[in-house]
Amino acid sequence: MGFFLIALPVIAVLLFMLFKNSIIQHTISLLTSSLLIIIAVYLTTDVMVLGSAHHTALGGIFYIDALSIIVLDIVILIGFMASIYSVSYMETEIKHGKIDRGRLRLYYILMYAFMFTMILALTVKNMGIMWIAIEATTLASAFLVGFYNDKYSLEAAWKYVLICSVGIAIALLGIIFLHLSSIGVLENNQFLDWIALYNNAESLKSPIVKLAFIFILIGFGTKAGLAPMHTWLPDAHSQAPSPISALLSGVLLNSAMYGIIRTVAVVNRNLGSSIYTGRLLIALGILSILTAAIFILTQKDYKRLLAYSSIEHMGIIAVAMGVFTPLSVFGALLHMINHSLTKAMLFLASGNILQKYNTKQISEIKAILKLLPISGTVFLLGLFAIAGTPPFSVFASELSIMVSLFTAKKFVVGGALALLLAIIFAGIAVTLFKMFYGNNQEEELQPGETNKAGTIVIVVLFLVISISGLFIPDELKNLITQAQNIIIGA
Repeated sequence: MGFFLIALPVIAVLLFMLFKNSIIQHTISLLTSSLLIIIAVYLTTDVMVLGSAHHTALGGIFYIDALSIIVLDIVILIGFMASIYSVSYMETEIKHGKIDRGRLRLYYILMYAFMFTMILALTVKNMGIMWIAIEATTLASAFLVGFYNDKYSLEAAWKYVLICSVGIAIALLGIIFLHLSSIGVLENNQFLDWIALYNNAESLKSPIVKLAFIFILIGFGTKAGLAPMHTWLPDAHSQAPSPISALLSGVLLNSAMYGIIRTVAVVNRNLGSSIYTGRLLIALGILSILTAAIFILTQKDYKRLLAYSSIEHMGIIAVAMGVFTPLSVFGALLHMINHSLTKAMLFLASGNILQKYNTKQISEIKAILKLLPISGTVFLLGLFAIAGTPPFSVFASELSIMVSLFTAKKFVVGGALALLLAIIFAGIAVTLFKMFYGNNQEEELQPGETNKAGTIVIVVLFLVISISGLFIPDELKNLITQAQNIIIGA
């Protein structure tokens, strides 16, 4: 199954190259994403039942445990939703003359190349291969950021490539240091192996491990959008097609954070304490949330505002991982899921708004609830959800993290986090809520949803984040607990 999980996106890319008919291209996309969902369900069930890792015959390179399957499921689920949404969205873009029909094939080739790189990063246990895959995510997604070929999207794409390439180069230096710390400890066939590094963490050379963590945190933190390395993110997320914005925010950032979390587990076990990594993660996390709070208050573009919100939530996850207690790690993993689903929903809803109004400027949009009764309502409630209000799922994970902070007696950090979250909620309310009311200035705009299938996807995501805010299935709790134990070494 693991082989097919990696092979399917590659096969899809080859098929897109062969067929020019748009109906066939849409069909290939939907079939590929559906098959990926089926495989992901099988592997997830296997992990939950057996509680063990899964290897393929690929020389043991392919590896899945509870931690990787959580992030992998997010990738595949949001990819599935994006593939459904993309059908009508891209057809509307063609109809409006924003792209020609020939570029639809390029869109799908890049999208599934992007999916392949993220799946590969999450299903290997060798840090070197994982680094290559995360670097490849930049190359695949950069062309999607600049997909519309206007000056703003091209500027965003170049900015994304330059900043993230520097970041990933720094991460490579950190991985090299981590390798140096294991010389004389690991066998040749174990170099850069997650499992071997973790199992032999106490024997690694601690001074080099500390240095390695700094470089890996800065490098992968750049890709995860942590401040002050975040400057590429608002431009990239706002300029990409909306389905790709959902993948960038809901999926790509988690893939980079996954690399940091794996490294934290090794470093903390080596040092016998989480104090060193905790201070760095909490500092970057709070700085990220503060940065998001400042810029959310001044945004004029609703997609950029959502992008800054992603920086905030990556900061929250970093803070929780910095605390490094069972409750905080559980909350971080749960928040990773909740943020991804909520933010993907919001970016997809913003796509409907963009195609209806043909603008991303907040000041030029009025009466969303009248013109887009379903998407507008979901977008409004989704803003409450992403701001952490009950009964939505983000509130549940943020509450777990807040409780873990005060339980760990980190009162200053907890107080600062609560204050910043309140400021961000106020900023979202003041900045965006004016879009929902008032009178429509453009008389030619007719009420109604154009992307019917995409609207169903948005509603399904909304129902999921609403229900999971009140009830978390035992199976999901057990899976997160397994992942939590992998990280903290229980």
